[in-house]
Amino acid sequence: MEAAPLLGDSSSGGDYAPARNFEQFKHVVWSETVKTWTISGPVIFQIVCQYGTNSVTNIFVGQLGELELSGVSIAISVIATFAFGFMFGMGSATETLCGQAFGAGQIHMLGVYMQRSWVIMFVCALIITPVYVFATPILKLLGQQDDVAELAGNFSLLILPQLFSFVLAFPTQKFLQAQSKVWALAWIGFGALLAHVFMLWLFIFEFGWSTTGAGLALNISGWGLSIAQVIYVMGWCRDAWQGFSWLAFKDLWGFVKLSFSSAIMFCLEIWYMSSIIVLAGHLPNAVISVDSLSICMNLNGWENIIFIGINVAMSVRVSNELGKARPRAAKYSVYVTIAESLILGLLFMVLIFFVKDHFAVIFTSSVAVQKYVAKLAYLLGITMVLNSVQPVISGVAIGAGWQALVAYINLGCYYIFGLPLGIVLGYVAKFGVKGLWSGMIAGIAMQTILLLLVLYKTNWNKEVGETKCFTFSFLFFGCCREGRKVGAVLMANC
Repeated sequence: MEAAPLLGDSSSGGDYAPARNFEQFKHVVWSETVKTWTISGPVIFQIVCQYGTNSVTNIFVGQLGELELSGVSIAISVIATFAFGFMFGMGSATETLCGQAFGAGQIHMLGVYMQRSWVIMFVCALIITPVYVFATPILKLLGQQDDVAELAGNFSLLILPQLFSFVLAFPTQKFLQAQSKVWALAWIGFGALLAHVFMLWLFIFEFGWSTTGAGLALNISGWGLSIAQVIYVMGWCRDAWQGFSWLAFKDLWGFVKLSFSSAIMFCLEIWYMSSIIVLAGHLPNAVISVDSLSICMNLNGWENIIFIGINVAMSVRVSNELGKARPRAAKYSVYVTIAESLILGLLFMVLIFFVKDHFAVIFTSSVAVQKYVAKLAYLLGITMVLNSVQPVISGVAIGAGWQALVAYINLGCYYIFGLPLGIVLGYVAKFGVKGLWSGMIAGIAMQTILLLLVLYKTNWNKEVGETKCFTFSFLFFGCCREGRKVGAVLMANC
């Protein structure tokens, strides 16, 4: 008789046994569901609060007028999203290394990895700064209307301090997520959101500072969030945080390579959907097109929050389980979570179809924009289904260190296939926004199919062996005397 599956937790020290009957299968599904949502639940709440700062900003600014909404939406969805995607991706190397090191019991290295990421990301923020400074000519070069580009450029320059808050925020979040200390992030994010809403009301409506007030609120809430996370790390994570260390400046090149692969993977994903906003600016009646798409992308972003939370849970689960040499636990976790995410995506699609004539009222009082949003709702629903699976697989890629492979897949599916197809449908075939979006959906569909194929072909036992070499090579190359000894043994076995 087949043994019941082991739970695979830290106390048991064992992997799952093969699930060969319904009871064992049900046990695995329930166990993985609990583990995934224990991590993803608080992360989703934290990201809701973090994403809510941009969404609430658009809602407040939308009451000022269509031009203000277009300008601020462009600044946030193009300029700030460009920076957010790159910085978030650069910080994801910390997620891979911290997760695998935590699973392997090398907890003292988490603080070193986080500090190393701070150093690298500060340099990246300096490199990205000109994008904010020259946002107006960049947006005009991309074809945006002069009045929209000028307003967006001024707003981008105003929120430049927010860019440097990412330097502290993202590595600190990955440091805490790798240890499943996610409730602290959730409560800090909630406090920042409440403060942000209050500042928006105070600065825009009470002080009459218009879009300037919105920019100041973004800067203050961003830095408040970052500083609060650092205080928590230094005060309540004494095992993983052992003070500042010169080790943060060692092996920077190896860390940069992994960080850059992560950044390219995320940027290709985030910029892909952001580019549709820019392309819509070239269509007739650009203001209504941009406003309608911004509302759809905003709502799609809210749905993505759930799957980004699952993305984080997948990264933590896969990296921890591979670090603990539990291949079957990693495999079962991936399959169960993908199936549950797909079901959620289908539910969101049905919900969008039911409320397609009404949800735009939350964002704008323009009847023309509301009607145009209703016409795009079907494409929004399809996008939600596809985006329910893709973030989960990206989380697997981060946990297993596959960032470079996924970056190549994203490049081909998004920018060689999907984007050109969208341009042809939108401009040549004259389907407008619907054509642009349909082509880009085709790119997402192709990417999802290829990533599922990669998962199907994955040898999880082999991944465990590669993870050992990958994790301890960072210890081997100059981290500490003890780390070099452990790393030398493991590298020899690899």
